[in-house]
Amino acid sequence: MIIVLKAIATKEDIQSVVDEVRQCGYEPHVITGVARTVVAAVGDETTQQTLETLASLPVVENVLPIQKRYKLVSREAQAETTLVHAGRHCFGARDFHVIAGPCSVENLEQMLSVAESAKAAGATLLRGGAYKPRTSPYDFQGLGEEGLAILHEVKQRTGLPIVTEVVSESDLIPMLKIVDVFQIGARNMMNYSLLAALARTGKPVLLKRGLSATIEEWFLAAEYLAKQGNSQVILCERGIRTFECATRNTFDISAIAIAKQECNLPVIADPSHAAGRIDIISALSRAAIAAGADGLMIEVHPHPEKAASDGPQSLNPEQFSLLMQDILPVLSACGRRLSKPDNGTVKTDATNP
Repeated sequence: MIIVLKAIATKEDIQSVVDEVRQCGYEPHVITGVARTVVAAVGDETTQQTLETLASLPVVENVLPIQKRYKLVSREAQAETTLVHAGRHCFGARDFHVIAGPCSVENLEQMLSVAESAKAAGATLLRGGAYKPRTSPYDFQGLGEEGLAILHEVKQRTGLPIVTEVVSESDLIPMLKIVDVFQIGARNMMNYSLLAALARTGKPVLLKRGLSATIEEWFLAAEYLAKQGNSQVILCERGIRTFECATRNTFDISAIAIAKQECNLPVIADPSHAAGRIDIISALSRAAIAAGADGLMIEVHPHPEKAASDGPQSLNPEQFSLLMQDILPVLSACGRRLSKPDNGTVKTDATNP
């Protein structure tokens, strides 16, 4: 941290700040300039008392961090991208992954149909919400444990790892044996008790950016997981709320580029939620790849016009297959390759319900 002192600071004032810095566990270094004196505090900010409280001293003008507030997930802490393992797949390496499926689990026929068609087109993971947090209390809230049972059945038949949203700590126990990647939705990005509970499971977490969250707040939410011992985190840019109404949300392509540069976690994009309309999903997908994304999450429904939720932004299987072809040239130009789905089915074991 850098403590900037006011121009009126006397030698006694400077010494008092130096003493305060030492009491906080840091080594102070006084730098005297023409108009200002600053005190550079050297030490581990993760284990020592924060120096931001020194801003309350009358002689202090400002306290500035010189390190990232997010320590564990920054490139400063680890230059290499963290490899996140989801089932037999790995996010963060050369392989590019596409997660596909409907917003909500509705029935077995629906999920099996979309899983088989998405896998045939090249998707490597299946998404589908058993629990759905909705803005209106009158909208479809998901099937709950019945939806989990359907996801488990589809996983057994197709071999696709499951990505699904968790909305409450109380739902974790029935989800643990089925879910391969826990999704934290935009509304829960700052639900820190839920983040802590997920970290304790040790399972991968797909962390969506909040509706109005800054990029730093997004990274700090990931830091909560890493600080609790779980660095298996995938960041997901899904658009943010702005004044623009041509799309459901504003797709922040710069967030993907910044996340790849500043953060050591894999980053994927959800152009379906960003757009809220199907006609630009392919274009946004290609843009995300060019910005450095490690994967995509695409909403796919066998009959979007009949979907219980988010039908207008869902591709049908034919449209999804075309999208998968559209992204191939961009992947090649960026030195990436589309990961291949696992063949066969998952073997049932005694731990599965």
